[in-house]
Amino acid sequence: MTVIVQCPTCKKPVEYSEKSPYRPFCCKRCRLIDLGAWASEERSIPGDPTFDDVLSEDLTHKN
Repeated sequence: MTVIVQCPTCKKPVEYSEKSPYRPFCCKRCRLIDLGAWASEERSIPGDPTFDDVLSEDLTHKN
């Protein structure tokens, strides 16, 4: 059975199998666009602040 998904970036259909090395993305370009969005914090997973977040805020407010 072949599973077809939409590329999260461009919405093209992608066969979700070993034939598609960048799955669920259609190509390397779409995968890198998504990675860039995470790296620039355009995307995030909601949750409680971590220790690093709290420490960063403390250091920012002291300067």
